Amino acid sequence: MTDKIILVVSFGTSYNNNRALTIGAIEKDIDEAFPDYEMRRAFTSQMVINILKKRDDLAIDNVEEALERALDDGVKTVIIQPTHIMNGTEYHFKIKDTVDKYIDKFENIPIAEPLLISDEDFEDLIASITSKGDYDDDTAVVFMGHGSPAESNMVYTKLQGMLKEKGFNNYYIGTVEAKPDYDDVLAMVKEGDYKKIVLKPLMVVAGDHAQNDMAGDDEDSWKSMFASEGYEVECVIEGLAQSQDIRDVYIKHVQNAIDGLN
Repeated sequence: MTDKIILVVSFGTSYNNNRALTIGAIEKDIDEAFPDYEMRRAFTSQMVINILKKRDDLAIDNVEEALERALDDGVKTVIIQPTHIMNGTEYHFKIKDTVDKYIDKFENIPIAEPLLISDEDFEDLIASITSKGDYDDDTAVVFMGHGSPAESNMVYTKLQGMLKEKGFNNYYIGTVEAKPDYDDVLAMVKEGDYKKIVLKPLMVVAGDHAQNDMAGDDEDSWKSMFASEGYEVECVIEGLAQSQDIRDVYIKHVQNAIDGLN
């Protein structure tokens, strides 16, 4: 038992297969990259935690439970690595506010950065998402993000602007729970002469939003709404963390947090 751990904190998902391909893959890479640290898991969604416990008898700690467990185990250094896209409401209320209560209980408890903070992070994300697929000029590639009421929701408009600056004029960013929303994306798409829409989640995990809000068969899914506008629609159900280059960003953020201890 080491006195140093990396606590990988994710929102969580009840979709077991995609959890293994995304959250599980991030955790595995971190575990292998930092052998001097023990890797542990926590989720911020209590709803997901409860579902997994009831349905699968799978026990997963929330952040507070994970930190209490670390205290009981005599851990001195906890590196918190969020897998969240940005420092939104989940980050502030479920991670930062909880960690703040434990600042004096550990020798070190830094919070590493989520996926998108620095300009370099945006560059890494753009390089990743634009390398997947060779699309014709009549195809619009539309990404569905989650969205947040927090100020950090601006990451989506920043990402859209950077894509345009780099000449990726057929790439569009929207969110399911904030702005830009579906109507905003539809208006942008209609400015082009597209026949086909490729829908992809701009989410670490291809969970409920990707499976249902984006690619579901209900009339209010993005797939159905774009189809009703006359577009041919293709859905790609793949979480961002299924890409090695995205997982490498988290590795870099863990390393930065460790370097900050010295």
